[in-house]
This record gives sequence, C-alpha cells and structure tokens, in this order.
Amino acid sequence: AGSAKEARVIGPAGTTIPAGAPCRRFVPAMKILGIETSCDDTSAAVVEDGCVRSNVVSSQDELHAAYGGVVPELAARRHLESIQGIVDLAVSRAGISFRDIDAIAVTRGPGLLGSLLVGVSVAQGLALRLNVPLLGVSHLEGHVLSPLVEVEMEFPFLALLVSGGHTSLYLVRAVGDYSEIAATRDDSAGEAFDKGAKNTLMFKVERQ
Repeated sequence: AGSAKEARVIGPAGTTIPAGAPCRRFVPAMKILGIETSCDDTSAAVVEDGCVRSNVVSSQDELHAAYGGVVPELAARRHLESIQGIVDLAVSRAGISFRDIDAIAVTRGPGLLGSLLVGVSVAQGLALRLNVPLLGVSHLEGHVLSPLVEVEMEFPFLALLVSGGHTSLYLVRAVGDYSEIAATRDDSAGEAFDKGAKNTLMFKVERQ
C-alpha cells in the first residue's frame, strides 16, 4: 500500500468512470486538482466542468490493520511517501498536464493534523509553482455536497453525514449555507464500529 502503482482509479462513489460519461456542470468551466489527506487514504482527483476526470486513491488499510485503528504518525508518514505519485497519476489519468490546471483544492480540516499538513503543504507548493489559486475545503462540506457530482438535486435538502469521525444531519440551503440539525453527543457511528471491532478482536485473542 501507499504507492501510485498500487492505487486504484475510481469514479464518484467508487464506480468506474465510463468513457464519454456525461458531466454535470455546477462549477465554471475549469480544471481543478483536488488533494485529500485528512485521515489514512491518500487521494487526488481532477474535476473538469463538473465532471470527475480521474480519482486516484491509495489505501493504508494494511498498514494500520495490526493496530486495530489508524495510527496518526504512521498515516502522516505514508502520505508523505505516496502523495507525489498519487497526484502525478491523477493528472496523467485525466489526460492533462500540470500546466492545464486552473486551481487546486485541498482538504484543510477536520482531520488528523499530521496528515492534513502533508496535503496542505503539497497543495501550497503546487499552487505556488503553477501560479494558480489554492482553495481550502472543509472535509465535512465535501461529504455534504458529494451527491451533486452524480445526482440532480434542488436546494434546500437534508444531508446525513456518517463517516469515521462524524455523524450529523445538516440542512443544506445552498453551497456554503449549512445548519447542523442534529449530531451524536459522543462517538460517531464510525468510532462505535471501530471500538466494537477492536473489542471483538481482543475477545477472540484472549479466548485463543
């Protein structure tokens, strides 16, 4: 895990991107390179005219499996090792060059501090080198708006966000206009699953 060669190329929601797939234009005509390193997956994607042209993900599941959860220091180190190859592959798979990129978007939080720092640093360096705008994106906002890539939706709508670190219900009035309606008071659903899985594994080990 962690190298560009082992990364998988996927479309929105994990689907394969079909040739000639229709695009939904919900942003101005431009090519945006997106970089995501908020937790343990290293990801880069190119979006053009509202269409995902490439989406490359390198998983760290194998790296953290022995510890029963993500180890922040190991995650940050693997991001550092992987990110350049992942970004290069995303740009190549999109059929463009770095000179064609109009802007760079990067996850600015929430997430693991060390992991976020790797992605933000690389994005800052690329934006400076290419002389293009750099956009910091909320991890949660990305989740909330992700259905717009594939589905025609009208505002306002309700968004249920269930991830490793967050379980919340949002009222989405427009892009950038959100209200949290409800949320778990302690653990998110993902954290509850992690704890349950870890306890189950410990129980099995003790019985053996």
